[in-house]
Amino acid sequence: MWRTGHIRPTGIIEMSDKTSKSVTARKGCMKTPRRHLAVALSMAGLACAMVGLSYAAVPLYQIFCQLTGYGGTTQRAEQAPDRVLDRKITVRFDANVGRGMGWKFKPVQLSMELKIGATALAFYEAKNLTKKKLTGTATFNVTPEAAGSYFNKIECFCFTEQTLQPGARADMPVSFFIDPEIVNDPQARNIQEITLSYTFFPVKHAAAVAVRKAVPGPDGP
Repeated sequence: MWRTGHIRPTGIIEMSDKTSKSVTARKGCMKTPRRHLAVALSMAGLACAMVGLSYAAVPLYQIFCQLTGYGGTTQRAEQAPDRVLDRKITVRFDANVGRGMGWKFKPVQLSMELKIGATALAFYEAKNLTKKKLTGTATFNVTPEAAGSYFNKIECFCFTEQTLQPGARADMPVSFFIDPEIVNDPQARNIQEITLSYTFFPVKHAAAVAVRKAVPGPDGP
């Protein structure tokens, strides 16, 4: 006979607890992949933002260098100055090609002497040594770096990308002058010789080179 007074619903309560824990565990498992997805998306967004900031730093860095002559960066001018000094400076020309650039690139003249303030015209020569069309862009600087603020280009092949067909060659001019203000700069007034250097890179590699320059390491750019 059943004794109603001794019914013990403990088993039912215990089963309910286990069921509740199981449901909770399943919910936790469902949430875990969502958390991982959220973290992954956050990290991907951060990486994209860092790349974007790196490339955004390139034009800002270039503007900074052009304004200050930092790193021997030359200036760009619309026209020559009104005055020409009697003092002369020797300009030497240097040419290089980066990795993957199948060009022969050299200055037509190794050096020239010009008066400060006078406009000069120099030429570089490039030849495509490969069997495919190549487009390149030139990075440039002058040494000593203190001369960068006073070395002005009016026209230059480095202002635009250059394309050569297989086996083709081209003369590439650069028109420039030395700003007379150089004689008023204590750090640059005694410069007797300036070297203008260009390095041609394939267009696909040029952006990476610019980023490395624009995002300085612990020891500077």
